[in-house]
Amino acid sequence: MANPSVVDKQGVKAQAAPGRLKFWGWGYEDEIVPASEIQWMESTWAARFGVPGFTVVPTPKAEEIKLSAPRISIPTNLAQICTTDHYERVLHSYSKSFSDIIRVYARECPTPVDVVALPRNEQDVVDLLDWAYKVNSAVVPFGGGSSVVGGVQPPAGKPSISIDMRNLNRVLEIDKTSLAARIQAGTYGPSLEEQLKPSGLTLRHFPQSFKCSTLGGWIATRAGGHFATLYTHIDDLVESTRTVTPTGVLETRRLPGSGAGPSPDRMIIGSEGILGIITEAWMRVRRRPTFRATASVRFADFYKGCDAVRALAQSGLYPSNCRILDAQEAEYNGLADGKHAVLVVAFESDDHPVEPWMKRARELCRDHGGVVEEGSGEESNREGAAGRWRDRFMFLPYFKEHMCARGIFRDAYETSITWDRFKEFHDNIKSAGLKAIEKVTGRKGSVTCRFTHVYPDGPAPYLTFHGFSNSHDRIMDDYWAVKAAASDAIIAGGGTITHHHSVGREHRPWYDKQRPELFANALRAAKKSLDPKGLLNPGVLIDP
Repeated sequence: MANPSVVDKQGVKAQAAPGRLKFWGWGYEDEIVPASEIQWMESTWAARFGVPGFTVVPTPKAEEIKLSAPRISIPTNLAQICTTDHYERVLHSYSKSFSDIIRVYARECPTPVDVVALPRNEQDVVDLLDWAYKVNSAVVPFGGGSSVVGGVQPPAGKPSISIDMRNLNRVLEIDKTSLAARIQAGTYGPSLEEQLKPSGLTLRHFPQSFKCSTLGGWIATRAGGHFATLYTHIDDLVESTRTVTPTGVLETRRLPGSGAGPSPDRMIIGSEGILGIITEAWMRVRRRPTFRATASVRFADFYKGCDAVRALAQSGLYPSNCRILDAQEAEYNGLADGKHAVLVVAFESDDHPVEPWMKRARELCRDHGGVVEEGSGEESNREGAAGRWRDRFMFLPYFKEHMCARGIFRDAYETSITWDRFKEFHDNIKSAGLKAIEKVTGRKGSVTCRFTHVYPDGPAPYLTFHGFSNSHDRIMDDYWAVKAAASDAIIAGGGTITHHHSVGREHRPWYDKQRPELFANALRAAKKSLDPKGLLNPGVLIDP
């Protein structure tokens, strides 16, 4: 552990969870999308698909989901932390992928989890893994269950235990000298920030899943966060990790950097639960920003806007936000008229005014034909196109269940590519998606694009597709036909199958093509050493 002389060793009281998570969609049970938003969604997509309206499947109830009986019995010594409660089993049997939401609305649960475990501390995690090894049960780590790629689905053909980390939810230590904090892996985003706030610090990692995801989940999936440049992934914020494996506890040293061989932290970051269960981590935190400047820029030509983004990414300015939306994406988010792409750019600092950086960013945008809607200061984050986009961005996941209920399939394929290949890459993926939608549905759909993160050598484009199935019975097949066509185009074009959504079970076929086979062999060897029976999240990343 850290030197006590530089660490505040008094842990911070954890914040209470806001309520019970939905099993059928995004968020908590008491979070309801306003009727006006539903009406907007219906009218927008009915017009887009050329249909008079939608047949709506009712929201499922937990008792409508039939589960097979548990195949393993909870031992007496673990009875206090394990449950076979029907709702908990249902909740832990689904991820938040669109295909799982389709299954929920079809009232299907082909691979239910057998037991849900709620460890209170690290020793409980050790005891749970010992039990799983005795009964030969698969183990699926569960943070907030927010995976959109099937990362928490129980595997078929084997009993399974879902280990929910929600009770390991505290900021344990804060090192104000080094700007770091030791945080338990089950801490949800809002609680993490609330616990850091009295110290004037922040992790400043805000993925779209922020409210319903945990630190351990972010680390295990290499989540992308708030910063669009420079510090784009949780990788950049991890100082050290502590992970329970079936063969022992793996703890790394707290260091600002090291050249001592391959990084053990890098092996854990992105491991998606196949090597062990992360119980805590030292994270690099920062002082809360007090200086901000934000602006939005309109471009008549999307690719001219992309050139501006490249100039910003290669300028060394490192804006905290630098996200461009194509004209259709901007229109759907209420930012523009459907004829202009919109770039949202922002800077922030806890140390100094950022207006000089913003001034140069505006100049670069104008050099590429951009028309700047200027704004700066604290309130600029809440006003104009930037504020409208942020609000819509956080609200979008709540629409997924309502679209599914109406036969509308929606998902994203997020990737990254170098600048020299971007235009052709983007065009090919968009074309593949649109052709697939029309082929399987017989009607036009939409594929829109925005950048989530940008680097000096390339962007991370996030393409969202919408289609309408003529029958609820066909929605799964239609969805996967489009997803597969776009994913094939991503791999064929040299991109990554995922920039920040992780691999899970749903990206495996394309990850297998992207991943070097020699690396796969090395990963299998690491798994065999840490998880000899191959019980941790089987089917994710590799087959044991």
